[in-house]
Amino acid sequence: MPTNEKEYNGYLFDQLSILERIEAVTDDEKALKQIAIERRQIERKLYQNPSLQGKEQV
Repeated sequence: MPTNEKEYNGYLFDQLSILERIEAVTDDEKALKQIAIERRQIERKLYQNPSLQGKEQV
């Protein structure tokens, strides 16, 4: 479990990198649509406002 916002963001950027690599080798339209959905969900977490800083983690 990430201990701070920087570490959490690092995990999210890693997930985006994985999606980019998969997208680069995929021609299937269904897969590309799902990748786009996953990317939006990750970016929503990454760019959320307010930030995680100062919030208690459960």
